[in-house]
Parts: sequence; C-alpha cells; structure tokens
Amino acid sequence: MGEPRPLVAIPHADVYSIRDVADTAPPANERGRYPLRGSNNWAVSGALTADGRAIVSNDMHLGLTTPNIYYQARLVVDGKEGSEVAGVTLPGAPFVVAGSNTRVAWGFTNSYGDWTDAVLLRPGTADNTYSTPTGDREFTEYRETINVKDGEPVEYVIRETVWGPVLDDVDYPDGAIAVSWIAHKSESVNLRLMDLETVTSVKEALDIANTMAMPPQNFVTGDADGNIGWTIAGRIPRKTDFNAMVPADWSQEHGWRGWLDDAEYPRIVNPEDGRIWTANARVTDADALRVIGDGGYDFGARARQIRDGLFAVDSFEPKDMLEIQFDDRALFLSRWRDLLLEVLDDSNIDGDIVLADYRRLVEDWTPRAAPESVGYRLVRAFRLEVEKRVFHALTAPLRSAYGDDVKLRRSNQFEGALWALVTKRPLHMLPRNYASWDELMLAAIRQNIEYFDQKFDGPLSRRTWGEKNTAAIRHPLSRSIPLLADFLDMPADALNGDLDMPKAQGPAFGASERFSVSPGNEENSILHMPTGQSGHPLSTFYSKGHNEWVQGLPSAFLPGPAEHRLTLTPARR
Repeated sequence: MGEPRPLVAIPHADVYSIRDVADTAPPANERGRYPLRGSNNWAVSGALTADGRAIVSNDMHLGLTTPNIYYQARLVVDGKEGSEVAGVTLPGAPFVVAGSNTRVAWGFTNSYGDWTDAVLLRPGTADNTYSTPTGDREFTEYRETINVKDGEPVEYVIRETVWGPVLDDVDYPDGAIAVSWIAHKSESVNLRLMDLETVTSVKEALDIANTMAMPPQNFVTGDADGNIGWTIAGRIPRKTDFNAMVPADWSQEHGWRGWLDDAEYPRIVNPEDGRIWTANARVTDADALRVIGDGGYDFGARARQIRDGLFAVDSFEPKDMLEIQFDDRALFLSRWRDLLLEVLDDSNIDGDIVLADYRRLVEDWTPRAAPESVGYRLVRAFRLEVEKRVFHALTAPLRSAYGDDVKLRRSNQFEGALWALVTKRPLHMLPRNYASWDELMLAAIRQNIEYFDQKFDGPLSRRTWGEKNTAAIRHPLSRSIPLLADFLDMPADALNGDLDMPKAQGPAFGASERFSVSPGNEENSILHMPTGQSGHPLSTFYSKGHNEWVQGLPSAFLPGPAEHRLTLTPARR
C-alpha cells in the first residue's frame, strides 16, 4: 500500500560537514547488520491458478537448531466432516501456527511495526516515586537472586511502573526510562489463533486475525474460492499524539489508551493484480503507516525481488513457488559490483598484481549467493567495509561529544544514504584523511585483502561464499559434548542465499519452515523443514527432509501413509 519514498537530499556543507574530521574505522571483516529476524510470505489469487484456488507461501526466518523450533503436524477429527488442519506447530502449543485447514491457508511475517515505546520518567515528590497522570506512584520492586557457581549469590532488583519495567542499566540524560511493550500487557495474549482451524473464507480469517492478541504480524491468507487478503494480526495500541521515535513524557497524559477496534485495522482484500507479498519491509503508507508505525522495518531488497518474481509469470501451482523461495540472485549487490569495478580501473590498479587478481575474481563473479562464488563474497565484503567506514565517519562528531563507547546502530534504511554518498561523492562528507572517495574505497578493498590473507589459508580464489555460509545447525548438547556433534548436528553443508534476497540464509539462520499450499489441494502442496521430526539422533526421522530443505527439492506438505501409530486412551475411573 502506498508509493516508494523519495531519497532525502545530502545536506550542504554549511549544514553538516566532516571534512575537518580525521577518522579511521575499525575493519568490518565481513560483519554487517544483525540478521533481521523476519520472514517472507505471499499469496496469489485463484485468477492465477489452474484450479481457481489461492496459493499461500510462507518462509519464517529464525535461528536454526536441532531439534527445530517448529513441528510438522496434521490434525484430523474422525467423523467430523471438514475438521482437518495441517502445517507447523510449536511443540506444546494448542494450535497450528501456520498452514491450511483445506478451505483457508495462512502465514505470518514480522510486521516491524512500532509496538514498543520508551517512557521518560519524571520523579515524584517523595523518594522512590514517579509522576503519572493520576498522581505519584511508588515503583514496584522485585528482587531476584541469581546463584553463581563457586561464588556469592547476586541480588538483582527489577523496578516496575504502570507502563512497564525500568531500564536501570540505561543512562539517558533526561531521566530514567521505562519500556511500554505490548508483550508486558496481560490482555495482549489470547488463543484466537486456534479459531483459524475452522474458518471457511478469507474474510473470516481476516476478522479473526484482527482480534488475536499476539506480537503483531503481517497476516497473509488465501482460500479455496481463490480470494486473498492481508492485515495485521495482533493487538495494536491506540496512541496519543507524541513522538514515538524518542523517549516521551507520559506524566501528564498516558501515551497508550487502550487498543484499536477491529474496523480500524488496515486491510487488503483481492487486489486487482491478484498478488500480495510481505518480507519485513514497509507494507503501508499514509494513515495505515501511522497506525503501524516504524519498528525498524527492512529496506526492501528482499520484498522487491519477491514482488518481481510474482509478476514474472501469470500462472502458478504450489511447486512453482520454490523458484521464488530459493531465489538467491544477487540483484541488490549488482550495483556494488559495478561500483567496485569502476574503482578498480587500470589507473588505480597501476600494475598492482594483488589488486588485479581481486578485480579478475570480481569480474568473473557468479551473480548469485551461490556456495561456489568467490566474486559474490568479495563484493559483499567490499560493501560492508565501505558501509562501516562511511557510517563511522558520519557519526564521528557524536563520539566526540558523547565518548568513543557511545552505541550507534545503523538504520535498516541506511543503504539509501550510503549509495547516494558513494555515487555523488560530496567532499564535505569525507574525512580529511582521504583525498577522494576513490581513496576511501581503495582503502576498503585493501583492508578486505588483508583480512582474507591473515584469517584464511591459501589464495584469494579459494574464498568462496560457501566457506563463509556453511551450515551450523547444532544441537544444544553438541556444544558441551563435541564428540557427539556428528550424531546430533545437521551436516555442515555449504549453503546458498544471504540476507537481502528471498533465500534468506545464514549458517544458523534461515527458513525454520518453508511451505506453499493451496487450500483444498494440500496433497500437491509442499513443505520444508531444516531438520527431521524425531528428537532421537539414531532415528531415521532425525534428519528426514533436511536434504530437500538444503537443495530446494519438492517435499510433501502432507505426511505419507502411517508407519507407526500411538494410541492415547483415557484412563478408566
């Protein structure tokens, strides 16, 4: 919903300049922003399928361990027509989290809305009190004792307010900070997700989603009649008029006043083009965005690639979605490769054999996050090194004012500003220890070469992406008992994919489940799991299905014929 955002103009030198600052950033060494905990999901309407049913796809990206966080399940009530649901559940939870009930399918991604606010606390008139709109209140204190092996116990004091807990370890200059987070509210959790197991239409599913109490998620759904829809699932706080991007004073007026009504939620049903997609980027604009807010959403490279994949063809069946789910094309980094080659022209190489070899490997890159690609890894490392140097330089005045230990986190939207700077190259946005932007970027390249030379054995041509992106899907016990690792851990496969593409993949991060399902046609739908169903390492089911997850091969959404049966019989009284 909405239009792309225009890029903010680079400030003129009389507004902001770092040309008088000498700055040397610590090396990035292939480390960038933290893996964005999120997911992909999308739906296509029945107008784009042969049987007129919608298709819903969902890859929920989480940390990967064995056993897996999700468990594949199919629930059937004998003798009750239409009472069937299949998908993934959390062990111990009383519902299927995402899947299909043969009439409606659904999936989730993290909405990255603004569901947390920092409250600036004003001291009350008496000790151990703070000010609220209804008068001074005493802090509620809880004392937790943490036992320390071979040491004295440590007592930890937690202070609570009417809005949430106090961050006693945060030194904010204007006062103490409390956190108001929806997960702290008792009314923010219910079990209405269970009601999705019996819905019969997209409209019913959306209505239920808006009454769920859970961490708010992008909810995408489709039904057997071909309808598709999107909304936010989970409670949304009704906020008063305050700046939610900085700590706010709620001593005179509460910042949250209850929850939005169902009718106030943003919603999309059956868009004209028959496609809906979310991937943790901004999904709304204008009034709808004011409702959801900005909780640090992704900058959209992944979402754009999914969108373009959905518009590349006009007819789908579930197995076709694997091509999008496994899309590891390096579209986001392509322009960075062009920039790198532009910097490494003959004049800058000037007979340097090492730089010439580096350029050759970049020229011969595989334009995918493929395990065998050396060029992809070099381009990725170049961008991260440049990003680190530019951000460190831009924020040098802040460190000068507040100290070198000030914590500054790059916005997920920093890419727009970064690309503007490295292409327009304003001199006033460059530290004085660089004569030109080319010099900064050449220094970044040389730093990467030094890093690869010192950290790894062998020539630069052996630094494949698979060497970096090697699976580390481990059992908790294998860390303590390494001898058991071969039995407990999944294989150390070289994996394709990366953060800024639909195949979001790291060594221990990625699709905790991956499915594409057509409600009512589950037998021809697909589902992947990064590990097997069994928790016993000697069981044939311990890693069953893992290879299909690694290779992107079709794997059945529904289980096959029963091989083992467990009957639970109530005890007689």
